[in-house]
Amino acid sequence: MMSDAKGQDKRVWRGVLVLAIAGVLAGCASGGTQQERHPDDPWEGFNRKMFAFNDVLDRYALKPVARAYRFVTPDPVETGVGNVFSNLGEPRTALNSLLQGKPRNASVATARFLINSTVGVGGLWDVASRLEVTGRKEDFGQTLGAWGWEESRYLVLPLFGPSTVRDAGGQPVDIYSYPTTYIEDDGTRLGLTALRLVDTRAGILDQEALIQGDRYSFVRDAWLQQRRFEVSDGELGDDPFASDEFNFDDGDFDDAFAD
Repeated sequence: MMSDAKGQDKRVWRGVLVLAIAGVLAGCASGGTQQERHPDDPWEGFNRKMFAFNDVLDRYALKPVARAYRFVTPDPVETGVGNVFSNLGEPRTALNSLLQGKPRNASVATARFLINSTVGVGGLWDVASRLEVTGRKEDFGQTLGAWGWEESRYLVLPLFGPSTVRDAGGQPVDIYSYPTTYIEDDGTRLGLTALRLVDTRAGILDQEALIQGDRYSFVRDAWLQQRRFEVSDGELGDDPFASDEFNFDDGDFDDAFAD
């Protein structure tokens, strides 16, 4: 049985945060009329150009590879690959939990890493969640938010997609707290990074169909809302994507992305 925290993670990936990532990597930059300037997006002109740049890279490179990866990879293998990369993120969560003064979440992340790395055979199986050992994911952007930098200007990064000035500043810490960074062999390290990117992209192919209207604005507003929820640990209210009403039928995806 999937635990509450595991289910929360799944809903988030099905929710608009996933759409935000997919939209910047895979969505077309909207050519619609300019809306009133968003208070958190003073650099909208630049951000829309980065949005379009990311779209070109995705449309002609990443998305076709992701589709091929999904086609040839059995579902259990794809799930196992995703589990491995998720497990490698637990040390980052433990570190940032300590920096935020959350020793319990740090201990949970450490326990998850140890359990899944051993009993779960390197993280292929998420045994910890089956044992209901679950917690919140944390990164350095959330740590900066906990330290008082709660609001920040929206920024679309080349290749990386939606972010803020705060979260972009935290990326170096996130990179150096991820274990694959310390693999000395360049080929192995780059190969794992590419596999992680393709696996993540393949996992969100279907969710792109949920993006509506001005794609840029949809992605921006959704990403900022979800990010505020994460930084505040849900204190802004219920996760808007955790409701049982946030369900979609297969028909919702039939007509989208027919290219």
